[in-house]
Amino acid sequence: MVPDKIFYEPAILDYKLGKKLKHQFQQIPWIPIENHNNITSLRQNENREFARMKRHLIIGVRKSLTYTPNHKVSDYLVPYTSSGCSAMCLYCYLVCNYNKCSYLRLFVNREQMMEKLLKTARNSDKDLVFEIGSNSDLVLENTITGNLEWTIERFSLSEKSFLTFPTKFDHIGPLLPLNHRGRILMRMSMNPQEIIQKVEFGTSSLQTRIAALNQMGDAGYKVGILIAPVVLADNWKALYGQLIDELADKLSENTKKHLFIEIIFMTYSYVHRAINTEAFPNALELYDKSLMTGRGRGKYCYRPEARGEAEQFLREQLAQKLKDVPILYVV
Repeated sequence: MVPDKIFYEPAILDYKLGKKLKHQFQQIPWIPIENHNNITSLRQNENREFARMKRHLIIGVRKSLTYTPNHKVSDYLVPYTSSGCSAMCLYCYLVCNYNKCSYLRLFVNREQMMEKLLKTARNSDKDLVFEIGSNSDLVLENTITGNLEWTIERFSLSEKSFLTFPTKFDHIGPLLPLNHRGRILMRMSMNPQEIIQKVEFGTSSLQTRIAALNQMGDAGYKVGILIAPVVLADNWKALYGQLIDELADKLSENTKKHLFIEIIFMTYSYVHRAINTEAFPNALELYDKSLMTGRGRGKYCYRPEARGEAEQFLREQLAQKLKDVPILYVV
């Protein structure tokens, strides 16, 4: 990512990473702001400006470091070095939370965040798993900051616990030679290539995601797959059947031995529809009244009968073609 402009809290220049980024992007306009979480001039933009705003970079100091208990792959969701993303997935849940302003935000106080991770790990009477990528894609962020490399090298010194993060990107070259000591779990998000092309704008292709997962597995990292989010497009059975065929065919035997799968169905919202209609008028329409029902305020999910049929199909396909790979959960 090469940003077109940078909005920054002046306090970032008190941090080593903030100074590094200021030098790295010295040819780009820097605009001071009071609060990275509330940039009025951007929040007032029209929906059609969404894609253009994705070219902005926001840099601040993360204030809240509160961990949220989680009971899926990790024990805790951890606020970490970034939030938002420069990709434009039409269903992104961060758009629900931040409306139009789900641009990439970087946080420079990484030493403070790492110290809390190490301290929490030391003080626990058991190994914990910390999810550090629930608010952003750290593989993408790493291409700008090097933060994921920095994180793996430092956390690997811990004698306890693990870090995990999901990604839709294949830029894992810098991670391969690191001494991770088996304490890092990367989960690659997979979708049919047609869904990636029509819905997950700006992300890596299915083929390069599979190759990256194999490389990480060969480098000794723990690895997993998210089939997520499952999008019930008109020809969804053909698409997801083909996806599972490709995974069975192209995942290495070494990767399959240590793999697990998470399945997450798409949720959508009124906010998504409003933004996508104006920002991406020619994109695939994700809202389907015949398949969806309301879920909470302004949100949609697939009706139980549609979701049940799709879950049964996916479980059957996976049992046939990746029968030794466990499914951790379906939501």
